[in-house]
Amino acid sequence: MPRILAIVLDVVAVLVFAAIGRASHAETLEPELVARTAAPFLAAMLMVWVLLVLRPYLATGWRQGALVWGVTLVLGMLFRAMLGGGVQPAFVAVAGAVLAAFMFGWRAIVALVTRGRPASRA
Repeated sequence: MPRILAIVLDVVAVLVFAAIGRASHAETLEPELVARTAAPFLAAMLMVWVLLVLRPYLATGWRQGALVWGVTLVLGMLFRAMLGGGVQPAFVAVAGAVLAAFMFGWRAIVALVTRGRPASRA
């Protein structure tokens, strides 16, 4: 799978996570507000992807997904706290579970669809 597609799918996962979170609290889903909610997690996710683009040997496959998920969650929460957002334990647990489901979920679907095909790098 081309690396840019993986990055786009992770961005989509974070944006959907933010939209679902806003909707679950009856907050508006205006694009700029969803983006504001997602911003700490997007920043964290893009930071780890910069590292992976510069050092692709660090992680591939499921390890790559685990690294992207873990850094997105931990740094995203840190950035959120620095911006004055809440990081209660229940929120961290829910965010971790939802981000894991989305970030590992699309990777699992791709793995099933491409099973038996030769791997490609981009």
